[in-house]
Amino acid sequence: MYAEERQQAIATLVGHRGRIAVAELAELYGVTTETVRRDLAVLDRMGLVRRVHGGAVPAAALTAIELGTTEREHSQTAEKERIAKAALDYLPPTGGSVLFDAGTTTARIAALLPADRDLVAVTNSIPIAARLGAHTGMQLHLLGGRVRGVTQAAVGPETLRMIADLRVDTLFLGTNALTTAHGLSTPDFDEAAVKRAMVAGAHRVVVVADSTKIGREDFVRFASIDEVDVLVTDSGLPSSVHSELEQCGIEVVAA
Repeated sequence: MYAEERQQAIATLVGHRGRIAVAELAELYGVTTETVRRDLAVLDRMGLVRRVHGGAVPAAALTAIELGTTEREHSQTAEKERIAKAALDYLPPTGGSVLFDAGTTTARIAALLPADRDLVAVTNSIPIAARLGAHTGMQLHLLGGRVRGVTQAAVGPETLRMIADLRVDTLFLGTNALTTAHGLSTPDFDEAAVKRAMVAGAHRVVVVADSTKIGREDFVRFASIDEVDVLVTDSGLPSSVHSELEQCGIEVVAA
């Protein structure tokens, strides 16, 4: 295969997969990782892919455009359901406190909470609060603030003031993007500020994110990779990335 043919094939594969690692491409095409990096550099200059730490993502992946909850609710549904079920293992015991970040995957965790678990729950998400409100054993606290229409989440100074006074056992945190180099990131400054405050107020940070978000970088960073205790993702995560994250001290669960 000529270099141009390989580069075209790589661009097509990245477009279909959403994210692919250098090591996986090297094995797939029978070339060295240095050759793959050169190919990715060429494709990046052409605007066909974007190089990220350890691999590449589609050119449109690095963007400040944010999908609404309706669009995200119907994306990676089977994976999110498995992730949510696996994340239940990290609930605090009865009497503990849990903070739910806004998001479609965290909402699935809230919907699956066992009926016999009495917890203090806090969230800035209107949909999650609606689900938890029907839970008989739940002491629910809804954070106030300006509600963003796109995520149905409270943000802003009032929300940050309330979170600053909290210290919770477990945080279930969503993210739009995650890499070892850039950390966790999201398209919106206000949303990032709330997520950053949540991380600071939690004893244990459990990130729930499907594998399409791993290896991507978004507009605003809100946490470094060493602030994550557990990542619950799906089986689509490449083994090389799985190992890289574990080397950062993260417990990685592929549901």
